[in-house]
Amino acid sequence: MKSPALSFLTLLSMSLCAPAQSPKTELISPQVKAAVEKAVKWLVAQQRPAGLIVDEKSNNIPKRGDLPSHSAAMTSLALMGLASVGHMPSDPTPEGKAAGKALRYLVEGIEPDENGYLGRSDRSRMYGHGIISLTLAEMIGHAPDDSTDKRMRGMLDGAIKLILRSQQVSKSEANRGGWRYEPQSSDSDISVSVWQLMALRAAKNAGFDVPKDAIDNAVAYIKRSYQVERDANGLPKSDNAAFSYEPYGGRKTFSTTAAGLLSLQVCGLYDAPEVVGSANWLLKSPPEINEPWFFYGCYYYAQGMYQRGGDHAATARQRTEQILVSAQSAEGNWYPRNGNEKSAGAVYATSLALLSLSIHHHFLPIYQK
Repeated sequence: MKSPALSFLTLLSMSLCAPAQSPKTELISPQVKAAVEKAVKWLVAQQRPAGLIVDEKSNNIPKRGDLPSHSAAMTSLALMGLASVGHMPSDPTPEGKAAGKALRYLVEGIEPDENGYLGRSDRSRMYGHGIISLTLAEMIGHAPDDSTDKRMRGMLDGAIKLILRSQQVSKSEANRGGWRYEPQSSDSDISVSVWQLMALRAAKNAGFDVPKDAIDNAVAYIKRSYQVERDANGLPKSDNAAFSYEPYGGRKTFSTTAAGLLSLQVCGLYDAPEVVGSANWLLKSPPEINEPWFFYGCYYYAQGMYQRGGDHAATARQRTEQILVSAQSAEGNWYPRNGNEKSAGAVYATSLALLSLSIHHHFLPIYQK
């Protein structure tokens, strides 16, 4: 039987670290501050004795290389959520110690294969590989001890090399530059590809060797997923359009559009036509909590529109905070409400909600302009 997390990831088909800056607390409303504090407390309370942060309540000690399904990917999202609001694995606080324990779970529990594949141990495939790789890259410089730091760097080096090799698998012109479910996949989709691209960019920020053409090819793939009529010079004829799940067709949704928007900006393309047009599209098509993949899309939406600035940032901030603060449970967590995302669980939703509410903190280098 498929686990709930496996159903989610299947159906979703869906640096050296910069010094942390102090959060701009004057920009954070009391309601958002309280929501963040409750969410952090709830996430920390979900941590199992072995360090994993998941919905399942088992206290069993996982075997290295054979982890509970998607537990490394979910723990990575939780760790990113905690770190995004200032709770780093190197901090001596209770929250920091929980983050450090989560990071140790990743480096001690994941057993990369001979190719550096991190998505095998918990069966999260290339989704998990990208999420875990991004998390490790963002934690460089923040490990709780030297041993964890050394193992983390070695894992990340192998993981980045696998992402680069996977990108070079022979593919059609439409799919070239992207990624999909497995390292050897010959097709691509925007959901898997954005995680890999973010991981590459974060690793490059952290000082790892990432060739420029790998970033350029991934950017070209993302741009091919932008659904707009173009002129003879290849420029969009409209300044309002969406990204689709796959190039030259497929579903055009809030979540895929938000993912495309953030990924291009992370690569420094702040004023690209695709960035301008997708931000305009999102301005006119705000998210609703009951729509498919809301929490996944809200994370990209909040961060991507914040990077865009101006009315886009202000509108997205108001919308994100209004929805999330009102939807938070009394215990401090969030639950997905729609369709396939429901199976991902509360740790998933709460981690992404924290990342969505963290835009003014600037603790994670990947989200710094």
